[in-house]
Amino acid sequence: MSKKIDNIMDNQWWQEIAVVAFSFTLFTLKNDWMLFSSLSSISLGVFYYFILYFHAQFNRFFLLPILFKAQRPLAYLLVSALTVFVFSVLLYEFSTFEIFNNSYLYQTSHQRSYVYQLASILGTLVCILSPIIVFKFYRIHKKQTDETLLFNQMQLNALKGQLNPHFLFNTFNTLYGISLEFPERTPDLIMKVSQLMRYQLESNSKQCVSLEDELDFINSYIQLEKERVGYRCDITYDCKIDNENAYKVSPMLLIAFIENAFKHGTCAIEKCFVRIIITVENGLLHLHVVNSIPKKKTGVVSTKIGLKNTIERLNLIYGKDYKLDIQDDKNTYIVDLKLQLKKFV
Repeated sequence: MSKKIDNIMDNQWWQEIAVVAFSFTLFTLKNDWMLFSSLSSISLGVFYYFILYFHAQFNRFFLLPILFKAQRPLAYLLVSALTVFVFSVLLYEFSTFEIFNNSYLYQTSHQRSYVYQLASILGTLVCILSPIIVFKFYRIHKKQTDETLLFNQMQLNALKGQLNPHFLFNTFNTLYGISLEFPERTPDLIMKVSQLMRYQLESNSKQCVSLEDELDFINSYIQLEKERVGYRCDITYDCKIDNENAYKVSPMLLIAFIENAFKHGTCAIEKCFVRIIITVENGLLHLHVVNSIPKKKTGVVSTKIGLKNTIERLNLIYGKDYKLDIQDDKNTYIVDLKLQLKKFV
């Protein structure tokens, strides 16, 4: 039902019909339409309305461009005043010599006056132009909104396209590091990596996935990192969700912060730690990631593509409706993200 209403709202012809019906209804109520005595008097009344409607359309197509395109408001007001005067005089003459003698319409003294005809011109102009201008700006705004949404979707797809190779690169680096130290575990790890890759490929074409699937993916990645550096790094992962199946999230939106913690927090032989806490309460997701910063860093190549793209995605998806706080002191790197999740309908 709402889709049909939207289609009507977007259709310019339906809008024109609605404006005519609205203004004509007001015209008939104002002018005691029930007192018309014959078909000829009704025809005169319709012709009277046609003059009012023609004046409004003349203003719309010939005078409004002076205001909106040429941006000359003073010229618009002067020319509009002149056309109102001309049409009101024309209407006064027509009503005096034709309508008064052929119908019961305009029988009171105030309806016979020039001021009444002038007010009719101005009133009809407002009644017709106002909804037309509103509909026009509605169409323009909707078009701009659709273009913005399309552009944002294109940006999101481009960011995903950059993020996926970045994730692959880091994951294979992890797999390579494990294979050097524990070659006998490589086949099982390859199977785990293939599951991560499958999720990545399947979710790449989706705008949203269930929070449960995203958390399973994150948990699998953390388990993979535990296989790599768990023997020398204190890794803590805590997840508390009030209802995993109730929420949806953009795929691979959180993984960049977790990747970054393992990449830079475990790059030294010395004792290190990575702590990850994810909570969701009443739809508010809170991601808290803390990792140690080694005093003696090994050479870690960092393009910062993952973090940069994730922040851009957050801006595109949530605008200002999220809070991201990143703190970097000499000993720890802290990421604190809060955002409101959407529920599955």
